[in-house]
Amino acid sequence: MKKRLNIGMIGYGFMARTHSNAYRKVGNFFDLEYTPVLKTVCGLVEEEARAFAARWGYEKVETDWRKVVEDPAIDLIEICVPNNFHAQIAIAAAKAGKMIVCEKPLALNAAEALAMTEAVEAAGVPNLASFNYRRIPAVTLAKQMIDEGRLGKIFHYRANFLQDWTISADVPQGGMATWRLDAKAAGSGVTGDLLAHCIDLALWQNGPITSVNAMTEIFVKERKSVESGKMEPVVIDDACTFFCRFGNGSMGNFEATRYARGHKALFTFEINGEFGSLAWDLHDLQRLAYFNHNDEGITRGWRSIHVTDGDHPYMGKWWVPGLAIGYEHSFVHQAADFIESLSTGKPVGATFRDGMETQRVCDAVLDSAKSGTWVNL
Repeated sequence: MKKRLNIGMIGYGFMARTHSNAYRKVGNFFDLEYTPVLKTVCGLVEEEARAFAARWGYEKVETDWRKVVEDPAIDLIEICVPNNFHAQIAIAAAKAGKMIVCEKPLALNAAEALAMTEAVEAAGVPNLASFNYRRIPAVTLAKQMIDEGRLGKIFHYRANFLQDWTISADVPQGGMATWRLDAKAAGSGVTGDLLAHCIDLALWQNGPITSVNAMTEIFVKERKSVESGKMEPVVIDDACTFFCRFGNGSMGNFEATRYARGHKALFTFEINGEFGSLAWDLHDLQRLAYFNHNDEGITRGWRSIHVTDGDHPYMGKWWVPGLAIGYEHSFVHQAADFIESLSTGKPVGATFRDGMETQRVCDAVLDSAKSGTWVNL
């Protein structure tokens, strides 16, 4: 008989939907020792939390996250709320002996991320920072190919994450809908929200970053505050570009913005090595572009790998070859990997410590942009 894994979901927004969907589906496709149970959802507005619970099948509703953390029936705390709540909830959950999955970025800054990491490691509780893009099959395959040495020595890593949703000066800052534009809630702008994904993949695929040189820009200097109703200065970064050096000697080039008109979520990376190159685009997420210089000259060129076959990462659990999956499946894979780790006892990334390393790079990027100089990590 399978063991129950009772989940306490803190938050009921977009990310809570992705995680709830994953837990409802994971047992249908992956053979696991645990059965996820959507036990309790917690949110500030009781009526909205109850509507979320009814839609997704949660058994209970709370408006105080502390009650969820203290509930002996809860095994796993899911943190899907604005960044300024992450540390206090995670540290309290660790002290209560709960497993924890926390949305990215892990914290407002590296100091908070360190405190969270030390708390979960001292408590010995399973933990995960939710960098879901690691579990897109094509992205996982890229990591596998790099580890197998197919690219040889890496020379370049470049990535971008482009959006356009804050171009209008009429978009407010703060509140439940636009907290990502409020420094008190988010910590930073595109650096923590978008570049954190790029940085996590880069650290995972290409190893540690040793130094950064960055610039940021705030294009709209004032926005109406949802809380005060007044025009207030904008202090989060609307756009960020940075160069970096990796420990393996390669160079990196990263860009994120919310001011790239025509792009809703253009997330790409390209990796160039001595034997070949890899490239991936979220808009065509089931494909991995691969160039192999060892191919015969007259047929040498970029190939498109349709990552849907049974021997590709995760795909053996889904449909027949050729049938693609999508964004939401990365969260199902994340849930499967995390739940399987409970049986094996082997931690699965990105752990809180991995999330802390990403936060350290984010902090260094912002420090570099402020000082106008290279910052070493």
